[in-house]
Amino acid sequence: MFKPLLRAFAAAAAALGVLAAAGGLFFYFLNSPSPAIPAEGRFFRVQKGESLSAIAARLKGEGLIRSPLLLKVLARLTGSEQRYKSGYFRIRRGDSTVDVHTLLVSGYQEQIKVTIPEGWTLKKIAQHLEDKGVASRDAVLEAGSSAQLLRGFRVPGGNLEGYLYPDTYYFPAGYPAEAVVEQMAANFFDHLKLLAPEAAELSPQKLHEKVIVASIVEREYRRAEEAPLIASVFYNRLRYNIGLESCATLEYIITDIWNRPHPAFLTEEDKRINSPYNTYKWAGLPPGPISNPGRVALEAALRPASTRYFYFVLKNPESGAHFFSESLKQHNWAKYLYLKQVGTGS
Repeated sequence: MFKPLLRAFAAAAAALGVLAAAGGLFFYFLNSPSPAIPAEGRFFRVQKGESLSAIAARLKGEGLIRSPLLLKVLARLTGSEQRYKSGYFRIRRGDSTVDVHTLLVSGYQEQIKVTIPEGWTLKKIAQHLEDKGVASRDAVLEAGSSAQLLRGFRVPGGNLEGYLYPDTYYFPAGYPAEAVVEQMAANFFDHLKLLAPEAAELSPQKLHEKVIVASIVEREYRRAEEAPLIASVFYNRLRYNIGLESCATLEYIITDIWNRPHPAFLTEEDKRINSPYNTYKWAGLPPGPISNPGRVALEAALRPASTRYFYFVLKNPESGAHFFSESLKQHNWAKYLYLKQVGTGS
């Protein structure tokens, strides 16, 4: 009587064992790392407010997990459905679905500290980002000319030169170049709102002109209190259609456009360089910014001092102080008095 019952129990237990083994093998397969993940890993972006279903579907679509269902089951079992963090995450080769779930819930992102000083150009920023291991130089330069970003930020011109705010950033290693550039440009406009709320009323073209002036002021001033005075010189010259005659624009041509070393001094021949950025040869503003200005230069360009100055010359190389003149006669006198070294002053 008991033997048939025992055999039935044994058969049921064996069947359950087989099912359990099969289930374990199935779980193991679904949880195993995707073979599509490259050796260097791959970045995956979770957008703010994105649903778990959308995240799981994209992970599967990009070949980063084997089963979106398993990810959703894990989230349900651990109560983490609403705890997925937004941002860029590096999914490494060998990461299982459980590992991916843990990563996205923890919000852990590898961070590289990158400080961008005032006055650097897009090219210099791109090289620095490559040196730091954030993104390749070429990718950053390409992102800096992204038509989509230019439209999104309503920036005239061919690139975002002038709109990459100098600051300290924390980027994940291998961060997408377009995301790097987008973050720096967004930071520019965020600071602009705080610095000069009235700038929001400027047309994109008018703001662009202010940014060009700021980019030149950035490369000319040494003392913060003189930046509005230098800006006033440039605006006075623009008002009377007089060339800006900024040495910084010549240096930009030589170092950034021609990719040559920074000159020890500028020559009369340099002042005859045939380039639209040569403010000795042409009146008006150059075609675009020559650097990425910081707060001091931006504020000076947006709120210049009210003066009748048309010239300035460096009078103290150690302190960075300038002498400002209203007339050419005063300026020539100042140059004779103060210029003891070649190639300084404007």
